[in-house]
Amino acid sequence: MYIEKINGPEDVKKIEVSELPKLAEEMRHALLIRASKHGGHFGPNFGMVEATIALHYVFDSPKDKIVFDVSHQSYPHKMLTGRKDAYLYEEHYDDVSGYTNPHESAHDFFTVGHTSTSVSLACGLAKARDLNGEDGNVIAVIGDGSLSGGEALEGLDYAAELGGNLIIVVNDNDMSIAENHGGIYKNLKLLRETNGQAECNLFCAMGLDYIYVDHGNDVAELIQAFESVKDSKKAVVVHINTLKGKGYALAEQHKEQWHFNGPFHIETGKPLYEMEEEDYSDVTCNYLMKKMKEDPAVVAITSGTPTVLGFTEDKRKEAGRQFVDVGIAEETAVALAAGIAANGGKPVYGVYSTFVQRTFDQIAQDVCIDNSPATIVTFSGSVYGMNDVTHLGLQDIPMMANIPNLVYLAPTTKEEYLAMLDWSIEQKEHPVAIKLPGGEVISDGKEVTKDFSILNKYEMTRKGSKVAIVGLGTFYGLGNDVADLIKEKAGIDATVINPYYITGLDEEMLEDLKKDHSVVITLEDGILDGGFGEKIARFYGDSNMKVLNFGLKKEFLDRYDVTEVLKDNHLTKEQIVEDVARIFA
Repeated sequence: MYIEKINGPEDVKKIEVSELPKLAEEMRHALLIRASKHGGHFGPNFGMVEATIALHYVFDSPKDKIVFDVSHQSYPHKMLTGRKDAYLYEEHYDDVSGYTNPHESAHDFFTVGHTSTSVSLACGLAKARDLNGEDGNVIAVIGDGSLSGGEALEGLDYAAELGGNLIIVVNDNDMSIAENHGGIYKNLKLLRETNGQAECNLFCAMGLDYIYVDHGNDVAELIQAFESVKDSKKAVVVHINTLKGKGYALAEQHKEQWHFNGPFHIETGKPLYEMEEEDYSDVTCNYLMKKMKEDPAVVAITSGTPTVLGFTEDKRKEAGRQFVDVGIAEETAVALAAGIAANGGKPVYGVYSTFVQRTFDQIAQDVCIDNSPATIVTFSGSVYGMNDVTHLGLQDIPMMANIPNLVYLAPTTKEEYLAMLDWSIEQKEHPVAIKLPGGEVISDGKEVTKDFSILNKYEMTRKGSKVAIVGLGTFYGLGNDVADLIKEKAGIDATVINPYYITGLDEEMLEDLKKDHSVVITLEDGILDGGFGEKIARFYGDSNMKVLNFGLKKEFLDRYDVTEVLKDNHLTKEQIVEDVARIFA
């Protein structure tokens, strides 16, 4: 085997060009076996094997610096830069992250997991090189899906003025996570159809040199192209036409489904572990499809992740013009929602919490200043959500809860969520965001009659004394568990409160607690700094009320174990009750 002998890019260069397809075959086999057992980003990596081999055959990493956009296609790069064991041997599968990581290797320059960043990052590396009087190539690798992101276009715009070496490899597989959306893709299609010869050329229009490689999975052709631009004195785009999922028939045929996968049976492609329980994506899609049929003004919006709202390909077709995918362009999604709401439409933007971070300016400026009644639903904003450092969803409460005019709601059940969503869509007074609970869907079957238009009114679900527990969203259930344990251990009947509103205080209820409570506990599924609990602590600041805030520390976590993180943040019921007991000791 060739791959077993690859300990770094220098070993790639020792192989005859005619033999490199065999190396590619071995790498795909290893990727397939690993993916079937471990899961991960499938299609993007399978499509980039030959291009990655060619990059390391021609360029001299790490002196020549390769920056991968979003890192969804970085597995072959890791295999060729001293980390092959993590792809060959099951006991080492977890030795590496799913993203580029400078802590893993000198061949990685940034921890990257969000899209559209590589060109701008590479421009920075190139500028520093030139300022320091150094030489070497800087290569930005970016997929066609990522080109719709504003930062990618901003980077391309600046690249022409850089005035030095910069090579931009555009991996064009005619796909984002799902299908591409936007006018830019008409030009990419035209360039593919004309073998790069079309007069209308986005990259040339930006002042960049340009070459096209039609056979982007032909390693010899790629080597020739990369050799022709090596050591260039200005910015150049190498546009390569690749096949997403190449080498595995099911992935080639069903590109969206095989963008990312969990463990599966290689022979059939069927998951090893069937997920039959309902999730909030399904709940949202079912609700919105019914709502759309009743009201043509309702529109669902996504930014390149349609299944976050549960809109699979068939559902998107059924929804028609009432479903909009703006591509990887979160800022545009929010601004679009603001415009739709301002003109009488009823937009619902679904977004993973980790990506809503990119939209702070648009939420504040485009939505909230004008009080536009748009709806934003944040998914996976939880300690139970995605756990890679680039995809943490723990920052949404401090970010969004402090924007004026925004009403940020935290349901505890499926029923509460649907009631909030329905109210949000129909009301015309406020921008509204809804933070979905983490973990499995909880359904209690209870009818929700609460009038959410009466803002910042909490619900006291258990009336007690001495100790009041305010359990926000995901952690409302933990609040009930804490109350039960306090009763068992200390004989105290604690009050339990479902606050619903992240963005406001029920001052009347909080004031009333002073009569027969001495301790208030807040529980929130997010970072404490700037969060929900601090608002309540500030309310009681000049009183005798003791306030204990429980949530997560401000830190970057990576591939963490939820149980350990909860313990580390004093978020088990036993730890919380111990803290309460010390107060009354």
